[in-house]
Amino acid sequence: MEAGRLLRIPIPWRPKLTPSPPTFPRFVRASSKSQGRYRGPKPKRDWLADWVSNNDDTVRSLPIYVGGVSLLSVLFNRTISGIAPVADASSSQSRADLLTLGLAVTNILAGLVWLSIRPKSISVVNPQGVECRRIYPNIAASLVSELLWVWESLSVVTCCRSLVILYDSICILQIGMAAESSAGDGEAMAVDATKLMQGSLYQGVMKSGAQSYLANLSLYPGKSELPFLPSNTQAVILQPIGDKGIIIIGGDTIRGFTTSDQAWITLIGEKVDASLSKYVNNLPVAVQDRV
Repeated sequence: MEAGRLLRIPIPWRPKLTPSPPTFPRFVRASSKSQGRYRGPKPKRDWLADWVSNNDDTVRSLPIYVGGVSLLSVLFNRTISGIAPVADASSSQSRADLLTLGLAVTNILAGLVWLSIRPKSISVVNPQGVECRRIYPNIAASLVSELLWVWESLSVVTCCRSLVILYDSICILQIGMAAESSAGDGEAMAVDATKLMQGSLYQGVMKSGAQSYLANLSLYPGKSELPFLPSNTQAVILQPIGDKGIIIIGGDTIRGFTTSDQAWITLIGEKVDASLSKYVNNLPVAVQDRV
């Protein structure tokens, strides 16, 4: 009997639940319309700085006007107050007038100095020279493509107009504007690698191992060591390539290379060093070919 009862005991049925798929957060794609309706904080505008830049002559003349009005006011005050025109050291009014006169004259002189000293305008110049495109022969096509990419990037993004890459006593690349050769045949002046490496500019850069920026080339006596650049080159960057070479970049604007440009050129120098070290170590010395 107990066995029959055991068989009659109902066994509860528990269906197997299928796990629900995980829910992921929904991302709403921003459309161009929603971007145009941005209502965030707007950048502040300095109205005073804008007004000063737009009225430069008036601001520079302002001390003259203030000093002139102050001077006339002191003279007019002494005239109507009945004070003797001769300054009396024992009179407090005379001492105050002398102090005011000194301040008025100082303002006038300051205005004259402001009018005489003006910042020199910096403009872009056209390099005086001939087009040059020389690449060292017998190097891999991939390396040539990379060097040309360096030139195109620098010439488009920065004020670079001349590029020379010297590595392992070999002029790998000379491209852009260059000085005309002394023969007067319309050809570009070739880079004398041996003479350049003996100069103070090359030796200083290689000794320091850091980039050298000649923001105004005309002020540096070492300009004579770069005769292959156009005569009116405004700025030059000397970027070392490891301890075996240098990149010479000539610009058409005084102080035309920004801090970002200099940092970028430093990275380019490291990349060029890694690429050249793979191909140039075992190359024989040969004459440059013009392509």
